[in-house]
Amino acid sequence: MFKVNENYLKLPGSYLFSTISKKVNAYTAEHPEAKIIRLGIGDVTQPLAPVIIDTLHSAVDEMGNAETFHGYAPDLGYEFLRSAIAENDYKARGCDISEDEIFVSDGAKCDCGNIQEIFSLDNKIAVCDPVYPVYVDSNVMAGRTGVYDKNTGTWSNVIYMPCTADNGFAPQLPKETPDLIYLCFPNNPTGATITKAQLQEWVDYANKVGAVILYDAAYEAYISQPDIPHSIYECEGARTCAIEFHSFSKNAGFTGVRLGYTVIPKDLKAGDVSLHSLWARRHGTKYNGAPYIVQRAGAAVYTKEGREQLMKQVAYYMNNAHYIYNGLKEAGFTVSGGVNAPYIWLKAPNGMTSWEFFDYLLERVNVVGTPGSGFGPSGETYFRLTAFGSYENTVEAVDRIKNLKV
Repeated sequence: MFKVNENYLKLPGSYLFSTISKKVNAYTAEHPEAKIIRLGIGDVTQPLAPVIIDTLHSAVDEMGNAETFHGYAPDLGYEFLRSAIAENDYKARGCDISEDEIFVSDGAKCDCGNIQEIFSLDNKIAVCDPVYPVYVDSNVMAGRTGVYDKNTGTWSNVIYMPCTADNGFAPQLPKETPDLIYLCFPNNPTGATITKAQLQEWVDYANKVGAVILYDAAYEAYISQPDIPHSIYECEGARTCAIEFHSFSKNAGFTGVRLGYTVIPKDLKAGDVSLHSLWARRHGTKYNGAPYIVQRAGAAVYTKEGREQLMKQVAYYMNNAHYIYNGLKEAGFTVSGGVNAPYIWLKAPNGMTSWEFFDYLLERVNVVGTPGSGFGPSGETYFRLTAFGSYENTVEAVDRIKNLKV
């Protein structure tokens, strides 16, 4: 008789955004006349930039001719894309990253979830709290997190690093020594950032204790302040302790196109074992590469036209973020984020739990956000709104919330 991976049975409930979708669908079925404004999931709404569309068309035409047809992609990704990434995202920022240390994939979410496969189950993870659920859930599925405590919402073998208003939503170095440290800045869900000096402390700490930092830089395109690092490799010593994940979803609108990459420096080793080699083996065995046409579109992001057009898209979403932040602050809410990230993190009013506030907004003003408790116990009583909607919907949603006078 076959058996299932019982670690999956340990997962509490369904994936956060699946739960939200079910609740919204149920409400819509009962109230078909309601105009629902969704500012919950971090999905973009603006169309792909013209240079990306033109590049996709050209690449599709190439696939229609025997002379320019492309089959399987190279294991690490096409050289033209990896070279553009290395030059623009790293060398231009003074980071020592070469193109053969870049692994192209179909998105940062997949890589963030899959990276744990190259590490022993004996490793103990540390996560910010609140945290992007994929980091924890993928380790639960692997059997690395221990026993779940329903009362506290925590796992026995996970080190939680609270990110609260008291510490500016930035984690402190943990008292218990971890093996793997998940960091995400600009942060999802809080929108918080840390300075280069603060990130250097983490790099120094990881090298000292022999830990690996798994650094999610999916939102670096939204950084506007000068002392906020775009890459962990801006810090000295990061090549020996850090893996970095990047996404084209939020900077270029590829949520429906799918493209990302992971950087593993060749200097990052466990004894004599290269993590670069392990990930290369995993990548080659389990993955056949992002489509040629998508990788061509990714390379267009780094052209002069691509940079100019995508800066306008980022500015569009950040204008939404500023409107949400300022509007809710004027209405008396306690808010943060929205400066270097497209997320606004607000305190639920009147002592409501985060799910109570979710229901309140859905039922009273037909606005959907994300309950903070879905990101971890320190997210309770908080709520996340995204700036990825249209400007018109963003304005209407904020005006609806302001009229509640909670």
